[in-house]
Amino acid sequence: MTDTLAADKTGNPAPLGLMGFGMTTVLLNLHNAGIIPLDMMILSMGIFYGGLAQVIAGMMEWKKGNTFAATAFTSYGMFWLTLVAIVVLPKSWGFAPSGYAMPAYLAMWGLFTLVLFIGTLRLNRALQVVFSSLTVLFFLLAVAEAAGNGSIAKLAGWVGIFCGASAIYTGLAQVLNEVYKKTVWPLGVVAQK
Repeated sequence: MTDTLAADKTGNPAPLGLMGFGMTTVLLNLHNAGIIPLDMMILSMGIFYGGLAQVIAGMMEWKKGNTFAATAFTSYGMFWLTLVAIVVLPKSWGFAPSGYAMPAYLAMWGLFTLVLFIGTLRLNRALQVVFSSLTVLFFLLAVAEAAGNGSIAKLAGWVGIFCGASAIYTGLAQVLNEVYKKTVWPLGVVAQK
């Protein structure tokens, strides 16, 4: 009896995760920039597209053996779910994060993202832009929350819109490049040593 290996014919889950992250990030940061209110549209995107779709993409990446993408998508999917819970649960349970809880929460996500950014140095320039801008976004939000500074929060909103847009570009570039079987939108491949 011989062992046979089946070829992996499953699709690339990264565009799903990148789009879930990117679109939800743009929408939330339109709020942070003071352009739109925080409402059920943003919270619903946070639960379903930013949250569940990214967790699903993360599990699909795990199945493909991509530890970086599995960790990133699953973690950021859970970020969106916890963020929505932080916004919604105080209204029903009667208590909210206090003191420096939110700055600590955001700073921990910033630290996590900074470490993942180091991983992107071996991947491509598009992901480097996504993760570097996301690192800046988390730290700006942590400082804005700690200082109660609306101007920093608005600046963070603009950084977040850029970050989300860069994730949308990266996800759609992967789709278009695969469909056309050539580079339609460049990702900035990093030379491997």
